[in-house]
Amino acid sequence: MKSYKPLSLGLTIGLLIGLLVAGSHQVLAKRDAAALDLPLSDIQLFTDIYARIKKDYVEEVGDHKLLEGAIRGMLGSLDPHSSYLSQEEFKELQIGTTGEFGGLGIEVGMENGFVKVISPIEDTPADKAGVKAGDVIIKLDETEVKGLTLNEAVKLMRGKRGSKILLTIVREGEAKPLEISVTRDVIRVKSVRSRILEPGFGYIRISSFQSKTTRNVIAAVEKLLKKSDQDLSGLILDLRNNPGGVLTGAVGVSDIFLNDGELIVFTKGRVDDAELNYSASTNDTLDGAPVVVLINEGSASASEIVAGALQDHNRAVIMGQKSFGKGSVQTILPLKENSALKLTTARYYTPTGKSIQSEGIVPDILVEEIHGESEEDNKRFKFVREADLKGHLENNQEKEQEGQQKDVKHITITVDSEEDAVLDEALSILKDLAKEKDSASA
Repeated sequence: MKSYKPLSLGLTIGLLIGLLVAGSHQVLAKRDAAALDLPLSDIQLFTDIYARIKKDYVEEVGDHKLLEGAIRGMLGSLDPHSSYLSQEEFKELQIGTTGEFGGLGIEVGMENGFVKVISPIEDTPADKAGVKAGDVIIKLDETEVKGLTLNEAVKLMRGKRGSKILLTIVREGEAKPLEISVTRDVIRVKSVRSRILEPGFGYIRISSFQSKTTRNVIAAVEKLLKKSDQDLSGLILDLRNNPGGVLTGAVGVSDIFLNDGELIVFTKGRVDDAELNYSASTNDTLDGAPVVVLINEGSASASEIVAGALQDHNRAVIMGQKSFGKGSVQTILPLKENSALKLTTARYYTPTGKSIQSEGIVPDILVEEIHGESEEDNKRFKFVREADLKGHLENNQEKEQEGQQKDVKHITITVDSEEDAVLDEALSILKDLAKEKDSASA
């Protein structure tokens, strides 16, 4: 029988403590390391397994790979949003918050192991080359997409300005795959778009919350007011399929529509640094003009903060489907060698104290979207929500009794790819709200 010589327990404990301390010196310096109460028997098991892998695995494995894998596994066992970020992954995260990178200009997701185009970004290389929403990318140059993670596929699509990539695409209605060559360019993601829908009624679309989102929304509101001779009767704020982003962006956008001192969101966690309150610091830019906020199952995190704040203060009518339900806060803790730890450190709560985690925001007007004549057609449009993710944090509040829930208006809308029927209905509702406000002021 083989005998295994486990690593020194004292050495391993020192190693694990070292990993915990890396990048978190200020936090752990305040704590007594002995208070960690390390489970020695579990650490012994870890060292035994580590030694067996080092000795008996079919190929030689480096210590760095094993330890990084252990770290990733440890964080991955906590919840879907805590993770270890390598130098490259940390850089990608920072790019996502600034909204500028070299690439094609498409919003993508994964479907059945392939990359599906959610939407080409207007006036980008992909848009100009003819890539369309709903396209399924099966090949990137000579690399098969099947088997890649979304991050791996995105990495292949990004690159230096002027370089080319050949996309092999399956498109509904086409008999065989299409090959589209796209020349990469510097993509500056415009997270905020605005326009006048009808005289006196404005529209602002926020696709994600980035570091510049607040100032861009302020500029959009000022532009709409100028086009309406400073008399904007109402506004639609579209947060559908907005996956969230930086917390300060959500707070800043909420501040635009609330009055000085009104609570926007607060967070609770295990450490004092996780206990935070965010309140509005200016007065309502629209001076009470009606607002309709559009959300759906793809509206997550920062989007839910904005919707929850405006709903709790009765500042806006929330319309659409119940939101994604991500009510947790991730703190980015930089580590050595430009890597980082993304750790869930708190839950956030709406002004009235509701936890959104795994529950989502329930709209005031709940929209059932009919996408086709058959039941199968409508099943294709089902989103995966936070509650469907393996290992998600549970909501830490008791659910309201069915009879105590607020009144929710239900409407059914038939949608198609040519027209935004939900937006049309929202505009009709906004007009009614504006009339009611005018009547009340008369």
